[in-house]
Amino acid sequence: MWASMGSIIGSGWLFGAQEGLIAAGPAAIFAWIIGAVCMLVLALIHAELGAMFPVSGGTARFPHYAFGGAVGASFGWFSWLQAATVAPIEVSAMLTYAQEWDFAQGWVNDKNGVLTASGIVVSVILMALFTAINFLGVRHLAAANSAATWWKVAVPLLVIIVLSFANFDTGNLHAADGFAPGGLKAVLEAVSTGGIIFSYLGFEQADQLAGEASNPKRDIPLAIIGSMIIGTLIYIALQITFLFALPDSAIGKTWADNSSDAYYTVFTGPFAQIATLLSIGWLAFIIKADAIISPGGTGLIYTTGSSRVAYGLSRNGYVPSIFEWTNARGVPWVGLVAAFITGCICFLPFPSWQSLVGLITSASVLMYAGAPLSLSAFRKRLPDQERPFRLPAAEILSPVGFAISGLIILWTTWDTDWKLGVAILIGYVILVGNRVLHLNEHKPMLDWHAAAWLPAYLVGMGVIVYISSFGPMDDPVLPFLWDMLVTVVFSFAIFYWAISVCLSTEKINEMMDEVVLPEEEGMEPIGH
Repeated sequence: MWASMGSIIGSGWLFGAQEGLIAAGPAAIFAWIIGAVCMLVLALIHAELGAMFPVSGGTARFPHYAFGGAVGASFGWFSWLQAATVAPIEVSAMLTYAQEWDFAQGWVNDKNGVLTASGIVVSVILMALFTAINFLGVRHLAAANSAATWWKVAVPLLVIIVLSFANFDTGNLHAADGFAPGGLKAVLEAVSTGGIIFSYLGFEQADQLAGEASNPKRDIPLAIIGSMIIGTLIYIALQITFLFALPDSAIGKTWADNSSDAYYTVFTGPFAQIATLLSIGWLAFIIKADAIISPGGTGLIYTTGSSRVAYGLSRNGYVPSIFEWTNARGVPWVGLVAAFITGCICFLPFPSWQSLVGLITSASVLMYAGAPLSLSAFRKRLPDQERPFRLPAAEILSPVGFAISGLIILWTTWDTDWKLGVAILIGYVILVGNRVLHLNEHKPMLDWHAAAWLPAYLVGMGVIVYISSFGPMDDPVLPFLWDMLVTVVFSFAIFYWAISVCLSTEKINEMMDEVVLPEEEGMEPIGH
């Protein structure tokens, strides 16, 4: 649970409340609730799957077992793309908040938030540090992350308590241009682009590390559900605290106003600067310190997760077999090196925290979309399979979870989603190259019949987003709310199509034969 909690409480708490308020005004409180409900549905689905199949890199492997190699390769790439790019986002957050310290001046351009040359050098050094710690093995990582997570949870709670007593102006609910200046649409956009869904990401880390848990059938559901509940309560309280603690002088005529009389919108260290405005210097110091520790801990655990996802992809034959190589401590070191290189590359085209949030949100929910499909496929084909945690009302929550993924992709807007499309195409080039060049001895079954729905889904969602009110058209074909209805109906149609063509029981069992115990994988169990 602490591995997932350490991922959930990262840079999101430092910037999410500010970005949510800018995007939706005080109604951002509801955006956090909507985001929590959406992610909790997906988390509950992952809880059943993670306990059923406690394998490393689980989110990349569930669709493989249910739909074969073609679908598994696709969702595996979505999973790795999300995991490998979170660490550089967290590093970027560390450097952005570090501007509050004198020694960090010059690492980030004050005007556009982009890393400078010296900032990129520091970022690469931090990525190298994440990689080096992971090379020490899971036991050392678990100890370091556990200590960091206690701190990461304690500081936001301290901020909530102290700022609430220092200044709690409920009149801010109706300040500036009102409670919900952008209406429901702004609230929904805040869920995706305001950093809210991004802040909740991380519960799946328990799945990624499931193969190394000492008692996964008990621990995985508890870890996933527990981390989501704790994270939700903390984030909603932080949004309320940030809103009510803002001095009148920092609020302009509108919540999105970035002029000199609404300077809260240009805070580089939102909570620390509020503490400074309220003359609570000691709290500002703690927050600045936490701005190094919290994102650092999240980046550390996601570096671990990305290497395990790469391991799972290799086990399934999607990427070169060298990603299965482990060192004497059972660490898949090639995956660590790949994550380090990818993270460093991200500092070039995406050198700021804000520029990556929407992309990672879309990639994450696209990755999560494979879980509801897999759960229903297993319920249909493997009804007697042992389920240590059995999700109630799964026949309802699974299609709802899949539709939620589609809605979040819609709310992320076309400006972000087209970039995700490019990343997907790059992944397919890599996956095809691995197959054509015979870089892995595993030859996964590419069942095209079971994958027929996937291209229709990807292309269909792209078209819906483009012609929706969240797209680039001045006069969209699908007005607001109608576009959401179409997305839900389309998602349900794809969902039931996919379940109707999932692999047979015999083929799924054939896939199951590839699952081995952690000790057989040569990887170090966390709890031992």
